[in-house]
Amino acid sequence: HSQSTLLSIFSLEYQKRTKKTISRHHAPDVIERHYQRYLSAAKAHPTAPVLLELANEVDLSPALMARVILDRYLQDPQGAVPSKPVLNSMLKEPSLIPDQTLAKHIYQCTINDCCYGPLVDCIKHAIGQEHEVLLCDRLKERNLSFLDENQLRAMGYDKTPDIILEVPIVVEGHIVHWIESKASFGDDQSHCTYLTEQFWSYCNRFGPGLVIYWYGFIGELDCKRDRGILLKECFPTDIVTLCHGARHEGPAPPGKITTTPTTTTAEEESS
Repeated sequence: HSQSTLLSIFSLEYQKRTKKTISRHHAPDVIERHYQRYLSAAKAHPTAPVLLELANEVDLSPALMARVILDRYLQDPQGAVPSKPVLNSMLKEPSLIPDQTLAKHIYQCTINDCCYGPLVDCIKHAIGQEHEVLLCDRLKERNLSFLDENQLRAMGYDKTPDIILEVPIVVEGHIVHWIESKASFGDDQSHCTYLTEQFWSYCNRFGPGLVIYWYGFIGELDCKRDRGILLKECFPTDIVTLCHGARHEGPAPPGKITTTPTTTTAEEESS
């Protein structure tokens, strides 16, 4: 497996473990204990990465520890919690934090976390965008007409796949009306969530489709083909296009479009 695939699997497993343990770090007494330990360590060793070391010691994501400590720091004497926009803006730009020592420690946690935090969010978003562009390029190379997510939103659709094909294609004997790009590994938990929150609604609204997990997926998950969801780990090469009215004899039945499948060859694509 590629390094990207292994990193994606690690990230998914790390997040699963974090979800099981994060609640204990949000208990008020635990938050206060973490905060007082941080204050003592920062006072004794102001130049050391004490917040990062504390996160590693208690086995908590550095970025999530930074959020816990910053949230506690921003509370007023009456215990009122800060607004999320203020908290998020300071996590993204630590120079906004009045305490410059804390700002430095928050920054150290952010850049040393491989699974959580604003930096990781930006990287994940950029990788997702990169693979959506790659998908569009592959479709254009094969002269397939499509609408992307931005075009669909402009038309008034609220929840849409990344691509809607204006003329459906056939992949491995299955008709495909839409394509969803996932720049991650498809494990059972994430795939189940996507099915519930995205894929089934796409099927109900647009018909059967294709999901590309660019970093691979658990093979047993590709078991919904008969219900309209095909999984692949790369852009398919065995695409069959549908040519309207080709070699058709006689009128088509009312309401039906007659199509003839034709496989796109490498010579045809390059001509």
